[in-house]
Formats: sequence, structure tokens, C-alpha cells
Amino acid sequence: MKQVLIRAGAAIVDEIPAPQVSAGSVLVAVSHSCISVGTEMAGVRSSGMPLYRRALAQPDNVKRVLEMVKDQGLRKTVDRVSGKLAAGSPTGYSAAGTVIAVGAGVEIFKVGDQVACAGAGIANHAEIIDVPVNLAVAIPDGVSTRQACTVTLGAIAMQGVRRAVPTLGETIVVVGLGVLGQLTVQFLVANGCRVIGVDPDPERLALAKSLGMEFGVSPLETDYVARVTQLTDGFGADAVIVTAAGSSDEIISLAFKAARKKARVILVGDVGLDLKRGDIYTKELDFLVSCSYGPGRYDANYEVGGQDYPIAYVRWTENRNMQAYLELIARGRIQIDAIVETVFPIAQAGAAFDSLKGTGRKPLSVILEYAPTEGSPQRIVRLASHRPAAGRTQVGVIGAGSFVQGMHLPNMAKLSDRFQLRGVMSRTGTTANAVATQYEAQYATTSVDELLGDAEIDMVIIATRHDLHADATLRSLEAGKHVLVEKPLALTPEGLERIEDFYRRNPNGPVLLTGFNRRFAPGVSAIRQAMVDRTSPLIVSYRMNAGHIPGDHWVHGAEGGGRNIGEACHIYDLFISLSNGEVADVTAHAISSESDHWRAQDNFAATVSFTDGSVCSLIYTALGARDFPKERMDVFGSGMVGSLDDYKTVTVHGSKARGWSAAASNKGHMDMLRQFGEDLREGRWTIPLEEQVAATRISHRVEALINPSAAWVDGSIV
Repeated sequence: MKQVLIRAGAAIVDEIPAPQVSAGSVLVAVSHSCISVGTEMAGVRSSGMPLYRRALAQPDNVKRVLEMVKDQGLRKTVDRVSGKLAAGSPTGYSAAGTVIAVGAGVEIFKVGDQVACAGAGIANHAEIIDVPVNLAVAIPDGVSTRQACTVTLGAIAMQGVRRAVPTLGETIVVVGLGVLGQLTVQFLVANGCRVIGVDPDPERLALAKSLGMEFGVSPLETDYVARVTQLTDGFGADAVIVTAAGSSDEIISLAFKAARKKARVILVGDVGLDLKRGDIYTKELDFLVSCSYGPGRYDANYEVGGQDYPIAYVRWTENRNMQAYLELIARGRIQIDAIVETVFPIAQAGAAFDSLKGTGRKPLSVILEYAPTEGSPQRIVRLASHRPAAGRTQVGVIGAGSFVQGMHLPNMAKLSDRFQLRGVMSRTGTTANAVATQYEAQYATTSVDELLGDAEIDMVIIATRHDLHADATLRSLEAGKHVLVEKPLALTPEGLERIEDFYRRNPNGPVLLTGFNRRFAPGVSAIRQAMVDRTSPLIVSYRMNAGHIPGDHWVHGAEGGGRNIGEACHIYDLFISLSNGEVADVTAHAISSESDHWRAQDNFAATVSFTDGSVCSLIYTALGARDFPKERMDVFGSGMVGSLDDYKTVTVHGSKARGWSAAASNKGHMDMLRQFGEDLREGRWTIPLEEQVAATRISHRVEALINPSAAWVDGSIV
């Protein structure tokens, strides 16, 4: 399918695999999409900046990059950032079209329904989009998809008006008469308000007057604050809604000055916010910021999870704002055709974006138009024609997220004598296409079936979100593929049992490796070598200063399964690899806190004892400071002590064995992949199946002990 991407300061149209419909979503064949003159053009300008200027403009991204450098090293970070920039990024957040597929659990839509869709990263400029139900609304009779594709802009303007709480007869100033300003004017007129518009463009002032605005003021020709004061009998406006965009702090300062005492000033646009106390204090003004489309915005449980807010408590959610906007168009209360000035076919998206550049007159809004979708969506895009190289394992990737991009694929490229990337599958076609292009795979796809049905693929890397690992692993094994699945192997005992059952039925089945990379770390190998001749059991103390992750992060939810199963499983496998026995017992205790901020599942101590007499303890905590080293392990045995600090240094006491050090943290990812490549050639298992199962079982047992809501009834989980 065709999709618009932003790359190096321009919009380009690329061929991308079409998405699959997700549970709780609808698949929509787009008829029209609306370009946001403000938000999207800012993205275009940013993409054309040199890296240092982008860094100055986006300090939060710089912080994330520096953290990546600290964790993964400079070379991998540079490769990752360069690859991402070269691939381009999807754009768009307002579209309309026809439902062509309905995901599991969706009852309010059916195939053939016409819908309007919202959401950055969701309602993209693309021929087919996958849209969660709370970000889609039915298009009323009499409203075209060309009109309805402005639904996001309408919801943004409507939410700004709702924040102002207008009442009949009030005088309200609208600063900035772009598309949001023109819609705001009409909403206020429909509310029975007297509207004064402020904009330097005489054509926009004239248009707003034709749509019901009573007075228009150009700040280039007159002092608009003085004019507003005159038009309000010296009192000032009851409310001012700022829909303008600009870096100047003067925009908001003048808005405050135009307001009467105890008035409301609402910010919808993007302006400078170096506020002056005197502008607000003496009038005791209420300054409010409008959050995009309305309540529910930026709440993953609402937007992606489909959890609605009860209408009795939240009358106007973003979805209900979208519905109300379309109903106003249907009833003739909002005139959108006067605002929608220019339409381009999707193939000319570059020209459409170019029309919004420069300093001359720009259209208020630009619409992209799409040809009707014919046939089944194409979920695979061929990128290269090189044939599989003899002697190299052909690899497919299922789930091309940040970890695979930052770790496994760069490592695999360095091991090109053993591995060759053949296909990349991701839920989003843009990601699949970008990663496949960067690492010279033969194709990109959004279909697992395409990948598993490829007879040339020998092995798959599974790096989806955690709740999909067990099913994806089982499907891959049944398709005859060797598997490297990122931890955890399975979130639940039931998922683990299904994988065990596969090997009971297929004892000579494909090789499975869970990504327990820490046992392969050079620092761990140094400690293991120092204690190779030990005669006593081990005492192992491991501390993980994991850092706090907000409670609404996916890791804590059903997709992630929590940090014990999702991350601490690494350490349980490390304990198994260091001991010479089998697991004998598992105990665990978590903190008790009245604050939901400090979760028991983030703060616990677990102890694993083994049949060889070894005892290994893990302290896992999110209570500590982020600038304190994340991980430390001390291993005691036979009069020796081996200490590992953050996988950078090892010191050994009581032995002539030498320590180890490295410039950057090395947690064994490369060593694991290298070993896996050798073992696949020889038909060996890199980690025995029973050890992978044992580490996963420990995590399940610990979860049952620290998490009372873990409703598992199973032989070892009670």
C-alpha cells in the first residue's frame, strides 16, 4: 500500500506492507486524510534540521540517546539513530474511509461502515490503517469522507471551546484564524457567543466573518487589545481562545491583556510560554490548556485498550467530541467546505506538503485523496533479490521493536558469516519496511503467516511484547523453525506447559533459545572460570537497582506481565547457570506500601536454593536512585569471592584468577548469538530446554508469592 513518510525535510510516498486488524480495532481503507498545517509541517521542518539543531530543540530525545549510549555503547547508538532517520517516519492523524475488517471484540462497527478516525501514529496518511474503536466514529448520513477526514481538527477545536465554558451572549476573542481558529469561531457562534477574531491575514478575517464572526481585527493595522476593550464597553473579553502558533511569548501576553477581570484564557495552539505574573495576577485570570481532542487523549487504556469513560462522569471524551463534530456538520451548523481548500491525490503527497511551505499564502487545509482499494491488502513488500547464501542461517524477525533494532540485528550483521536476514515482520508496516531496508532483508511484512510459511527461513527471532511470546514460539516451532525468543519464554504456567508438551511430542524438534544472555556475559564467564574448581556450594547475592517505571507503562500490564517475570527471569537463569544442582526451593517477599507508586512487583527479594547446597538471592528494587549503578553480583565459594559491577568490571579475591573489565556494559548478547549460530550448525542446544523451563518456573513461583492477584492454579504455583 502507499503511505506518506517524512524524511530529510520532505514528504515522500513509499510502498509499505498493509497492517493486520488488531483485537479491539477496525481496519479502514482510507478515502481521504487531512494534513495538519501546524503539527505535521513542524515535523517536516524538524526532519530537515542538522542533528545538533534537532538535539537543541528536543532535549528529552537527547536524554534518551545518552541513556542508550550508556547502556549499549556509542557505535550501536549511532547506527540505530542513523537508521531511524534514514527510514523516515509516518505522519498524519486525521482520516476517513470504509471499514474492511473488524478485530476481535469489536461490536459497534461492521465491514462496509464509513468511519472517521483520529490519532497520531494511527490515522496516518496511508491507504489502509488499523484503528482502535475509541479513535473511530461512524460518519453520519449526508457527511462525505472528504468532510469527515477533518474530524481530529474538529475535536481539537471543540475541546478548546469546552475548556472556555462559553455561555450565551458572552464576547470571546479567537486569536489565530487558521483552520482551528475558523472551526472555533463556528463553535462559539453555535453557542450563541459574540466572536472577535484576530489574525494578520485579511482573507482569513473575511472568511471568518462569512462564517459568523462579528468583528475581525488585524494586529498589523491596529492595537487589537484596545479594539477589544472598545468593543466590550471597556471591560475586555469574557474569554480568549488562542489557536495561533508561534514562538513569541507576546501572543499569550496580549491574550491576557485582552481579557476582562476573572476571565478565562485557553491555549489550544503552540506559542511561547514565558508568562508574566503581572498579566495574570491583577485580573485574577484563569489560564487553561486544552489537551488535544479531549478526555482520553494520551491514556493508553482509553485509546488503545478501548476502556471508555462513563458518560455520567465524563460527558465529553475525545470520541464523543469527534461524534459531536460530525453531527454538527450533518446538521449544517459547521461549514467545513469553505475551509477545505485543496485536494491532492496520495501519489502527489510531496506536492501537497510543499504547498504548505514557504512564506507566501498557504491553504488553510490540504486533503489527500485515495483511490478505492481493490483486492486483498498486500501484506508483504519485496525489497531485494539476493539469494540465500550457502552455509548461513536464514533468519526471520517477528516483532521489530527497539530492542531488536538496537541489539540483535546489529550483532547479527557482525556475524554475517553465520546469519543472513531474510524477512522482517512487524505489526506496523513502516517499522517492518524501515528495518528490512536498513539491514538488507529480502522482504518486509505485517503477516506472521508470510514469515512462517517461507520455506527458506531456518530460524526466527521473536521480540514481540511479552504476552505474545509463548504463542509465537509455539507457532514457529510447529512451522519447523529454530527459535530465539526474547525473555520471558512464557508469561503463564499454561503457556510454558504448551511449549513443554510440544517437545514431549517432538523430542527432536527445532532448537529453542530464550534470550537469557547474562549467562554468556564475559564478566560472568570470568567469575565462572575463577571458580571452576570450587568444592563448596555457592552463595550468590545479586542486586538490581532497576529504577522506577510509571504504573501505566505496558510492562506492568497484561502485555508485559510485570518486571519479575519480564526481567528478573534473567537473573534466575544466571543462578541456574552458576550452580551445579537443580532447583530445590523458591521463597520471596515483597515490600508493603500504602502508596501505589511503590509496587510490590517492583520491590522484592527472592531466594532460590539448589540441590547442590547453593543459595542464590536477588534483591530487585525500584526504590533506588537512577544514578546509582544498576546491577551488582557477588559470588562466594571455596574461599573465593567474585564481584561483577554493572557488567563492566570483575574483581576476584582469594584466587590467582584475573579479573576482567570493559569500557561499556557487556551483558552477553553478542556472545549468546555467536554461540547459538555455532550450535545450530552442530545441532546442539545453547541452553538446555530444562534450564530454560526452570528459570521461567522460578519467575512464576516468585510472582505467586509477591503478587496476590496472580490467579494461577498449577502444580507449583498456588
